[in-house]
Amino acid sequence: MNLQQLFETLDQYTSRIPLDVLDDALRRTQVSCDCVSEQLHFDENFYQRNLLHDGPAYQALVICWLNGQRSLIHDHIGSSCGVKVLRGTASETTFGWSDNRMIYPVRTVELAQGTVCASQDKDIHQISNLQAGGSDLVTLHIYSPRLVKMGVYSLTESRVVREDESPVRSN
Repeated sequence: MNLQQLFETLDQYTSRIPLDVLDDALRRTQVSCDCVSEQLHFDENFYQRNLLHDGPAYQALVICWLNGQRSLIHDHIGSSCGVKVLRGTASETTFGWSDNRMIYPVRTVELAQGTVCASQDKDIHQISNLQAGGSDLVTLHIYSPRLVKMGVYSLTESRVVREDESPVRSN
């Protein structure tokens, strides 16, 4: 399936798309950085969220990460999220809750080009570009429904801070 077919499949949904549907659709989609070249915008200060497509029940973003950049530790309150690595290797760290209500890293996995991962609601994770050699990372994210707010977590505080998601760049 190509990007257009992916969007046609997802456009059939008028409410939250199930996580397994997002995961399966992204796994079957053949997409490269050439297909999203107009959305390849990087920022030296923070990873860059670039709008690719706005569907009736989802938003597709191309996220560009310079070497060393990482997301905040966050969840996806009220949204499902499917991610496909288009270039480079992403590091995804997932977190759990300790008995004293502090979060701690459970595991970190390396997601090579073409790999898909998915999370939703209170799944807590962090995506990082920790590649050797200064390589860039490009990922395709589909949020259903559109991610408006997320819970942001700290390794040193037990409270959850609700923040608006970082701005999306549209062409």
